[in-house]
Amino acid sequence: METLSALDRLFLERSYELAARGIGNTSPNPQVGAVVVRDGAIVGEGYHHRAGLAHAEVVALAQAQDATGATVYVSLEPCNHVGRTPACSQALADAGVARVVIGTLDPNPRTNGGGVATLRARGVQVEVANDATARALIERFARAVDRDRPYLALKMAMSLDGYVTSQPGVQEWLTCEEERLYVRELRIAYDAVMVGAGTVRVDDPQLTVRPAHHRLRDYVRVVACESDTVSETSRAIAHVADYAPTLVLAPAGARERFENLRRDADVLFVGDATATQLDLPEAMRALARRGVQSVLCEGGPTIGGRLIAAGLVDRLYWAIAPVLLRTDTAVPVLAGADLASLRQRVAIDSVERVGDDVVISGTLGPAHSGGTDV
Repeated sequence: METLSALDRLFLERSYELAARGIGNTSPNPQVGAVVVRDGAIVGEGYHHRAGLAHAEVVALAQAQDATGATVYVSLEPCNHVGRTPACSQALADAGVARVVIGTLDPNPRTNGGGVATLRARGVQVEVANDATARALIERFARAVDRDRPYLALKMAMSLDGYVTSQPGVQEWLTCEEERLYVRELRIAYDAVMVGAGTVRVDDPQLTVRPAHHRLRDYVRVVACESDTVSETSRAIAHVADYAPTLVLAPAGARERFENLRRDADVLFVGDATATQLDLPEAMRALARRGVQSVLCEGGPTIGGRLIAAGLVDRLYWAIAPVLLRTDTAVPVLAGADLASLRQRVAIDSVERVGDDVVISGTLGPAHSGGTDV
C-alpha cells in the first residue's frame, strides 16, 4: 500500500538528484544519494563520490551532526555488509533515525533485503518506494554485480533504410552534430568506451569526451581486434591526459601481429594460445577482471552484430538519421546477427529526437522490465 506523502516524494527525488552526481565515478559501487530531514527541513545530504570513500548515508549524517528522530531518504537500500567502509544500515540505526525511505532495494546478494531487515530489527520504520527512477540509476550496477562480465551498452547509427555507409571502407557521417555530442556525453557514465578495429581503421576516432569532463575515475578506451592490428598512430591509441592507456583486446594466438602496439597501448591477449580470432565473451570477462564494470560500445556492423548474437548486449542506443543509403554496395547496420531470435526481447524505454535524428533506447535480455516489447 502506498504510504509516501507528496513531501516524501520530493525528498526522495532530491536523493536521486544527488546520486546522479556520482555517475562515472563510483564503479564498482552504485551511485547513491541520501537526504536527512527533521521537522520538515533538510539538515544533511550527501552522495557517494568514489569507491572506497564514505557512502552517501554517512556523508549526510555527518552534515546533519544530530539525526536523532530524523527521516532519511536514500536512493538505494543501505548496505548491510562491511567492506572498505562500515555497514550503512548500522550507521543509520546508531545515529538514532526514526524512519528510512528507500528508492529501491539493493540487488547485491550481500545486502538485498538485509539492510531493511537490520533497520527494522533496530526499531527503525522503513518504507521502500520501488521507484523506476531509482532502479534506472543503478541499472549498470544491477546487471553487473552478480556476473563475470561488464554491463554492455551498444550504440549504433543507421540510415532510415538500415545502412551505415553506401560502400565498404568509406567514412560517411550519417548523424547530425547534436547526436555526436549526445554520444560523447553518454561516455561519461561508462567505465570504458569500445570500438572494433574496423572502426579505428575507417573513422580514426578519438573516443574521448568533448568538451572534457573531469571525473575521479580515469576513462578507459578499448579497441577490440578481431584478428589484425591497428596503426600505432591511430588517435584511439594516442595518449590523452586523464585517460588510462588504451586497452587493446587481441586473440592470444596472434601475439606477433600486435607487437606494434605494445609500447603505446595495454594489449590484453584473450583466449588460449592457439586462438587467432577474438573470443568476445572471454574478452568481456577479461575486462571485468581489469575492474571494468560497464562498457559503451560504439560499434560497427561486425562487432555490433557479434555482440548481439553472443547475448552480450544489455542496452541499445539506436540512432536513426533521416537519410536513405541503399545502393548495391551499401553496408547493413548489423552483420552476422540473428535478429529473429531477439524478437520480444527488446524493451524500449526511451525515444527522443536529437537534432535531426531519432535515438531509440531499450534493454535486451530476460532481465529487462517495463518498456514496450517489440
